[in-house]
Amino acid sequence: MDTPHETSSLRIMPKQIEAACYNRVRLALLRLGKPLRVTLTQHRGLEIILCDDSWLCVDSFAEDQHVLAWREFQIHARENLYEPIACKLHLYHHCAGLIMGSALDDLHQVVEQRLAC
Repeated sequence: MDTPHETSSLRIMPKQIEAACYNRVRLALLRLGKPLRVTLTQHRGLEIILCDDSWLCVDSFAEDQHVLAWREFQIHARENLYEPIACKLHLYHHCAGLIMGSALDDLHQVVEQRLAC
């Protein structure tokens, strides 16, 4: 999901996403359409723009400034639906590391609620 005004990341690190979270997001993209913009309930002003190839967390109070992004999902050699998904986490903000885990948990909860409706 490269945009014309793409910012360079401060740090890129390998991460894993729990299969339950990844699978629910994929289901939401199929059912609710792409790209899907999700407002995080526990992180004021943060939203995640979900696409097939990346999940971009932005600060909606700062003109969608990039905060962090999960990219390069390793799904091609996937043998089952229960293994965590390896990916690359791009950090764009100096405080992004503080919220990377809780933002993912918040995303999972919000997606579950949207799918239940």
